Amino acid sequence: MCPVWTPTGRGSKSRPALEGEGSFARVSRGEGPPGGAATCRGPLPDKVLEGIRLFNGRAFFEQHEALEEAWLAEPGPVRDLYRGILQIGVGFYHLERQNYRGARNLLTYGMDRLAPFEPVCRGVDVRGLRAAALRCRDELERLGRERIAEFDTCLIPEVRVDEAAQVASGQGGSQTSAASTDSKS
Repeated sequence: MCPVWTPTGRGSKSRPALEGEGSFARVSRGEGPPGGAATCRGPLPDKVLEGIRLFNGRAFFEQHEALEEAWLAEPGPVRDLYRGILQIGVGFYHLERQNYRGARNLLTYGMDRLAPFEPVCRGVDVRGLRAAALRCRDELERLGRERIAEFDTCLIPEVRVDEAAQVASGQGGSQTSAASTDSKS
């Protein structure tokens, strides 16, 4: 059974606006990840794993906070991997609040930002996340602004992370299991 949310609507003041609303994601269109294949080697930082765990728990506002911290701290090109995941999560945050434009735009920005990192980067199934986000954006566009409340929350994906890639790179198992798709607690 999929989680059910109570949409708060556009006028709710319960949470502040999130980064990315109204901005346009600039994406490099080269072959492979920016900075080459070395960009996608190595483990995910703890803050990224925390952000993914929060994303998978559908705590989309909170995932933004964790992933933003990791994105801002990362000087290398892999920061766009973190920011792309963040933006997709923010898209779902906007969807929860029935903000059609914000949801559609942030899903698009996140998918575009992740494109250079396909198929997998640092153990993250980028291709799977982008495909799922595209299905969600397509469904959102099919429903339109007027029927956004009918969006099937079962379509919202989880970020899949290969635990073996994290452990092989020296990360502890407890950190990666928190980010895995099996953590539904």
